Amino acid sequence: MKKQQGGFTLIELIMVIVILGILAAFALPRFADFSGQARTASLQGVAGSLRSASSIAHAALLAAGTPTATTVTIEGTPIAMVNGYPAATLAGIDEAAQVEGVTATVGTGQITYTVTGFTGTNCQVVYTAATSSGTPAVITPPVVQVTTNGCQ
Repeated sequence: MKKQQGGFTLIELIMVIVILGILAAFALPRFADFSGQARTASLQGVAGSLRSASSIAHAALLAAGTPTATTVTIEGTPIAMVNGYPAATLAGIDEAAQVEGVTATVGTGQITYTVTGFTGTNCQVVYTAATSSGTPAVITPPVVQVTTNGCQ
């Protein structure tokens, strides 16, 4: 008499594991939500662009020898300046940084950037223009503040 074999063979088990691995590779991105991390990364990139553009515009103003001028031209584009740094306007820092994928909202002395299409709160970058106080004038450089605790 021949004894009946029970259970699965090794090759059958390996094939099941391979198929499950393939399914997991395709299914994981559909269930994992990386949009919050993408928004955070976008805002960090915008903040870096604003800081760099502000420094470049300030350096261009100083290199031109006109530290009190209200505009500086960079690559043929005039940039509105306040206290030696880009103004918190569309003609100032927004024109200097030329960021995309974000919506700019201009306020008094500051401009706020949010990820286009995102309606949540506390997920933004705020550029506050340079200020001047006292005699002789003491210039406080612009501030770039990133808030990402609401990006998820």
